[in-house]
Amino acid sequence: MRRFTQPLGRRVSTAQAHGWYLTGPRAPQPGAEALSNALHALDEPFAVVLTDAGPAVATGGEARLGGSPPPGALPLLAWVPPLTPPMLGDPTFLSDYGVQVPYVVGAMANGIASVETVVAAAECGAIGFFGAAGLSTPAIDTAVTELARQLGDLPWGANLIHSPHDPAQEQETVDLFLQKGVRAASASAYMRLTPPVVHYRYAGVREVGGRVVPRQRLLAKISRPEVARHFLAPAPEAMLRDLVSAGRLTEAEARLAARLPMADDLTAEADSGGHTDNRPLTVLLPLIQQQAAEAAQRTGLRVRVGAAGGLGTPDAVAAVFELGAAYALTGTVNQACIEAGTSPMVRDLLATAGMADVGMAPASDMFEGGVEVQVLKRGTLFAMRGHQLYELYKAHSSLADLPASVVERLEAKTFRRPLSDVWADCEAFFGERDPAQLERAARDPKHKMALVFRWYLGMSSRWAIAGDASRKSDAQIWCGPCIGSFNAWTAGTFLADPAERRIGVVAANLLAGAALVRRARLLEAHGVALPAGLLPVRPRRVRAIPSAHPGPSAARGEHRV
Repeated sequence: MRRFTQPLGRRVSTAQAHGWYLTGPRAPQPGAEALSNALHALDEPFAVVLTDAGPAVATGGEARLGGSPPPGALPLLAWVPPLTPPMLGDPTFLSDYGVQVPYVVGAMANGIASVETVVAAAECGAIGFFGAAGLSTPAIDTAVTELARQLGDLPWGANLIHSPHDPAQEQETVDLFLQKGVRAASASAYMRLTPPVVHYRYAGVREVGGRVVPRQRLLAKISRPEVARHFLAPAPEAMLRDLVSAGRLTEAEARLAARLPMADDLTAEADSGGHTDNRPLTVLLPLIQQQAAEAAQRTGLRVRVGAAGGLGTPDAVAAVFELGAAYALTGTVNQACIEAGTSPMVRDLLATAGMADVGMAPASDMFEGGVEVQVLKRGTLFAMRGHQLYELYKAHSSLADLPASVVERLEAKTFRRPLSDVWADCEAFFGERDPAQLERAARDPKHKMALVFRWYLGMSSRWAIAGDASRKSDAQIWCGPCIGSFNAWTAGTFLADPAERRIGVVAANLLAGAALVRRARLLEAHGVALPAGLLPVRPRRVRAIPSAHPGPSAARGEHRV
């Protein structure tokens, strides 16, 4: 049978070099299969000992150091402690959010992170955030009302996105969250603090036993240190004063706010789908961790740091926990699951994508500023057509300034309708949502052109979500490069089928796999070489574990981590 250690003459384990022995073990089991079984039993410690027949796996017994070994004692090569998914991150994250695993199902806009997605996340012991960005206040109201009804005391949250072009919508969302009792929000796309996000954070804050306790938890996604600093400290005094004057905070809440940082958690978001700065995670995460540690030293206020971006395999998830992340947040892989609020067309396109099948395209909400989002390129022309619109916007002062041949091409291929009809739609939309945009367009023809071009950018994501086959080439699908590693990891397994991809199954495999990877790396650190084929960990059909809080999906066979 194949041995699973290197020849001891070439490499001596740390334990053996220091004279450790294991006494009273159960019958040691040699071979790669025994090692694999021991590693997969995440909640059971085990040892690797040296027997007359070579290295073997042993359980039970007592480790002793030095001296004369008693009869039956075996040289100890390595010891591996239990390591289950709840043990991967920061235990205070689990207690603060009431979750069982340090895993966050991120908020993907326009309801892609759907009610069903958030429910599935809660039922596997994680927390999910509803993708409220881009939706109307009534649509958000319907969703959070349904989440509260379905989940009761189970943890969940919703997205709060910075809306520089529609601050009234941002405040409406906060007012709704506070009214409906949304106790956790994922703040995204913020470059600075705004009155609504400060209002949400500190409304209802109180002092308990000398500690300032927030009523609402805030998890902020950031990708730059200059943005992180806003969330690592309490809100500015002037902003708190203005909120008191406006009647949104009480004097007592504003006073306590000076002792509470803006965020409970920062998510260092690396190269991800949608809005992203394409930063490498191994640079960004340590940088934000250092920044958070220095802020805690100055203020005594601790903010946890989690990781997102590029997390499509157990090895990637294990890596961020090895780097000290408090939790892992996933996005793209969840859009590939059947609970996501998108179409089978999108899931099929995602299932065939590789690492290089993504690219940047203009963002509909920040089009004029040249802000971009990362999208799927394979199977769609959206990125190319979006860039063409932005180049036209930069080069021309108005729609009337566009060459006739360009207008003909846009109407035939991109918009597939007259630009005058598109503008009529814009008038109807902004007349109800934000009339100030129409007033500005009347004064500024270039802004009118921007609104028309933004119509295409906005509708493209809706065509994707609706699964409009006639607009498949224009589908905007937010996607990070981790879709390639996810598809490679699942290839040849049941998870290669888009119909088999479920939030709980994916989460369970990523977290259990990450725990196993970390145990395997510990073996290697002790000098024990792994047998070929043990890693990477492949997806398994995870055994269902009964929930302490059975939800409506229990009958559907949801899998708990």
